Amino acid sequence: MVVLPKPTIDQFTVEKSTLFPGIPLIDLSKPDSKSCLVKACEEFGFFKIINHGIPTEFINKLESEAIKFFSSPMSEKEKAGPPDPFGYGNKSIGRNGDIGWIEYLLLTTNPEFNYQKVASAFGENPENLSCAVNNYVTAVKKMACEILELLADGLRIQKRDVFSELLMDEQSDSVFRLNHYPPCPELHDRNLIGFGEHTDPQIISVLRSNNASGLQISLRDDGSWISVPPDQDSFFINVGDSLQVMTNGRFKSVRHRVLTNSCKARVSMIYFGGPPLSEKIAPLPSLLMEGEDSSLYKEFTWFEYKNYAFNSRLADNRLCLFEKIAAS
Repeated sequence: MVVLPKPTIDQFTVEKSTLFPGIPLIDLSKPDSKSCLVKACEEFGFFKIINHGIPTEFINKLESEAIKFFSSPMSEKEKAGPPDPFGYGNKSIGRNGDIGWIEYLLLTTNPEFNYQKVASAFGENPENLSCAVNNYVTAVKKMACEILELLADGLRIQKRDVFSELLMDEQSDSVFRLNHYPPCPELHDRNLIGFGEHTDPQIISVLRSNNASGLQISLRDDGSWISVPPDQDSFFINVGDSLQVMTNGRFKSVRHRVLTNSCKARVSMIYFGGPPLSEKIAPLPSLLMEGEDSSLYKEFTWFEYKNYAFNSRLADNRLCLFEKIAAS
């Protein structure tokens, strides 16, 4: 159980909001999926995927292992922490004072990752977790790459794997996160901030959660927050900051947050597809206007941006430092 003092709870509560049914829904089995994907990335930076092909047994097994872990005594969970950067954490998010009503397990997607640090927190069969994570992540990464290649097709980029090759690279800096948002019985007509507003710095994020509400995205026209209806059988996709830069702002990374409530725990699994640390991130030349430099962003490496992003506050506009207009 995550425990926060009452003054902190008061500071991080927000009014309840209604669910928004207009989230783009994309069927990957349909021939028009690539045009639908492009439109969703341009208008929302966020969409829901069905007919994704991820085996149900992979999803159920990982959720079962996650629930088993988060249900164990705090003394056991803390054996897998603190995160450095991988491992178990609670309440604190990042390095700059952001907190939330959350506990989490952050893991690398490298199949050679040594689970020794977290193994002691998983009882007699720690290999169950590593097997569940590897099976799930392998399947989800494949789906993410398929989506990125459809987006490249939709943008008429000749090099179809221009985005997906960054995730498939052996040096890809992708991570995987299991989040648990316990219910807060003291709340009645309000919600508590589980994870504060932010954009994801990577290329693409793939989210799946149990059938508990809490995810919200911000609409760009007025900045209002809309609640995403839960759907445990589908996946939700976020455009990340790096993809926004590579498309020269045509795709927009979505600002989002997670709220918790008084009666139901939320468990989510997020794959963050990132490029190699040395990869240079810049607008693709094929997406720039001919005859002039219409690039909106300065070139930077993923290491530079990751370092800057993870040393800032969650709600900061992390890309502003790399905008050409801002730089000039």
